[in-house]
Amino acid sequence: MSDQVYFEDVQEGQEIPSLTEKCTSQRLVMWAAGSGDFYQIHYDKDFAQNTGLPDRITHGALKHALLGRLLHEWVGDQGRVKRVACQYRGMDMVNQDVICHGRITKKSQQGGENIVELEIWAETPQGQKTTPGTGVVSLPSRG
Repeated sequence: MSDQVYFEDVQEGQEIPSLTEKCTSQRLVMWAAGSGDFYQIHYDKDFAQNTGLPDRITHGALKHALLGRLLHEWVGDQGRVKRVACQYRGMDMVNQDVICHGRITKKSQQGGENIVELEIWAETPQGQKTTPGTGVVSLPSRG
């Protein structure tokens, strides 16, 4: 876990540290077991190719979870992830990195909380945004 980030130290337009995870076939099988999503396009290469895909693809819900992890790790122990939402707009292939990014779009104080809204997304190593989304977090104050 990195150092604690505070509301006073972040600015609109600022990017947060990225998160990169290689989604190997083992990771996809483990996700299938944990999530109950056993659709064969995620773990059976022949099945995936017979449906017209070049290979197995990463579960959309796994990318959603990685975006949540991106925010969770960034807010630190005193912060709180309030919302993570995303859309599945492209495919991430097996044995490739899924790279998660975030950029602060708004800061505000609401009901005694320091709220930070972010644009978040997952992309391929080639830079194709496959999973755009948004996040809302609450950060502690230095004061």
